[in-house]
Amino acid sequence: MSMSFIIWIGAIGILFLTSFLRVLREYERAVVFTLGRFSGVKGPGLIIIIPMLQQMVRVDLRTLVLDIPSQDVISLDNVSVKVNAVVYFRVMEADKAIIQVADYYSAVSQLAQTTLRSVLGQHELDDILAERQKLNSDIQKILDEQSDPWGIKISMVEIKHVDLNESMIRAIAKQAEAERERRAKVIHADGELQASHKLLEAAEILSKQQQALQLRYLETLNNIAGEKNSTIVFPFPVQLLEQFLPK
Repeated sequence: MSMSFIIWIGAIGILFLTSFLRVLREYERAVVFTLGRFSGVKGPGLIIIIPMLQQMVRVDLRTLVLDIPSQDVISLDNVSVKVNAVVYFRVMEADKAIIQVADYYSAVSQLAQTTLRSVLGQHELDDILAERQKLNSDIQKILDEQSDPWGIKISMVEIKHVDLNESMIRAIAKQAEAERERRAKVIHADGELQASHKLLEAAEILSKQQQALQLRYLETLNNIAGEKNSTIVFPFPVQLLEQFLPK
């Protein structure tokens, strides 16, 4: 037997043995089927797969990002908006993700779209704009419950954009302006009310102290004389003369 023939046989043997071996990364798992029947989940590292008898399907266990395209949503108060979102999920049980659903990525995408429309359709526009955190939590909880039989864990849902038409944007701007005017009037009215209370208290104090009232009167005359250049005729109270009259 020639040396070249031995080398050739050895090379074929090595190739045959390597065909049994598979290497899986730390974040990968292999769902193994033997003659079409599920026989287990293997990995990570070096695993053995018997050709012709066994087949394997690689599953990525890292967190996947799913971008939900813009969805037409009719809010509870009959306002049409376009909403898009992003979903973060990962495969927790590789065997269920392969056996229970044909394409788990597509299944999660379709489920997320329908759930987004369903949940937002139960809220008014003001809630959609102001309570995103609560809506994110509600959508995440529903998706997590419905995808659990597939071995999927929904870790986070975030609504990215809520797009309104021009007429609705103008209506919201007018509403915000009216709200600011209302608050300004309320603040002004509160200030007037507080000032009137203080003036009433001051009037009561001055009415009890005759000397304080006279000093206030003289101070007012001094302020007018300093600010005005024209001649002002001002009534002189008789009460001031009583201080100089004999008793």
